[in-house]
Amino acid sequence: MGIKVAKFGGSSLADAEHFRKVSSIIQADKERRYIVPSAPGKRHPNDRKVTDLLYLCHSSVQQKVSFGEAFDLISRRYLEIIDELGIPFELQSTLERIRNKIANGASVEYTASRGEFLNGLILAEYLGFDFVDPADIIFFDHRGKFDAKKTQEVISKHLTQHDYAVIPGFYGSTPDGKIKTFSRGGSDITGAIIARGVNADLYENWTDVSGFLMADPKLVKNPKPIAQISYRELRELAYMGASVLHEEAIFPVREARIPINIKNTNNPDDPGTLIIKDNGDTKPSGMITGIAGKKDFTIIAIEKTLMHTELGFGRKLLSVLEHNGISFEHMPSGIDTISLVIADSQLNNKLEIVLDEIQHACKPDSIDVFRNIALIATVGLGMAYTPGIAAKLFTALSQQNINVRMIDQGSSEINIIVGIENKDFNRAMQAIYSAFVE
Repeated sequence: MGIKVAKFGGSSLADAEHFRKVSSIIQADKERRYIVPSAPGKRHPNDRKVTDLLYLCHSSVQQKVSFGEAFDLISRRYLEIIDELGIPFELQSTLERIRNKIANGASVEYTASRGEFLNGLILAEYLGFDFVDPADIIFFDHRGKFDAKKTQEVISKHLTQHDYAVIPGFYGSTPDGKIKTFSRGGSDITGAIIARGVNADLYENWTDVSGFLMADPKLVKNPKPIAQISYRELRELAYMGASVLHEEAIFPVREARIPINIKNTNNPDDPGTLIIKDNGDTKPSGMITGIAGKKDFTIIAIEKTLMHTELGFGRKLLSVLEHNGISFEHMPSGIDTISLVIADSQLNNKLEIVLDEIQHACKPDSIDVFRNIALIATVGLGMAYTPGIAAKLFTALSQQNINVRMIDQGSSEINIIVGIENKDFNRAMQAIYSAFVE
């Protein structure tokens, strides 16, 4: 029998009705042996996520104000799930222990992790699976960095003792036994780590959407779903904001060549999106995989004659950014020109200071600044081998009278990034999508 690891997000475990859906999905396939739950998400638009309430509890303790009302909401949420599922499971004493620990100054990471912990206890009881605390099998070192080697060794030994188990997402432990969490949304990472540890045949990530779409449905009407995507393409699209999956979740399974299937809890028969490792045998299709973009960038364009012969010019330029704590997104260049593409959130009112320091350090012939820039990435594994892709993209923008302020293509040649004005962003997304898909 094969092994599947199934992670269910907060929207998939928000209430008893969703627990029943999840149970049906798991019971329908005996290969779904290791289940990773998130904390309960929103049941309706005005609801609050349990994790948000737990952060509120910790913040209240720090501010020396009562957190009783927030914790009562959390308690009722879990007790209602148990009651509506009709399972004879005593959780009140566990809730009281957690309440007392929070009141006595428990860490923010311990506090936040209890959402997954409690949901895991209930789900394990409901399914009749073993409960495995990730604090016993997922480890961080003394610096707080994930310890992949130790975790892999322990998981591969420990979980062989459990034919079926529920392992809560989002957290592990440090060498001194303290709870340590991944970044928000980290249950995706836990699922990938478990899949790698048990050498799963498939890692299923269940959420409230049927995988990835070729474009943002808020910008493009009825975009087509992506049936299959490589890890490399996913990274490019996720970097530009198109993500259903925590971006760090791909690394453990990519190394082990374990595919990820993004599935919809509310429509389990939908095939979703399959994420696979590009093994070099992928045939160029001539089609794009997806389009994604973000707004609000600034381009600093620097020109200096014989720039390419001046030793250390690039280092001096980037040192200015480092000195001001600024990271850049892209750095397209020519023989006498170089441009820095920087998110406005990074500049944070430091533009004039940066310009002055560049002038002083690099002594350029000119500096031009272009504000209100949006970036759009067109991604596809076969793009580099297909004549006419760039022509089709720029023709689509030209026909809509959209001016391109920047062009950048990565060395992998699986994407083309264009910089346009913010005001043209929506039209550009639709124009590119229409040119390649419709």
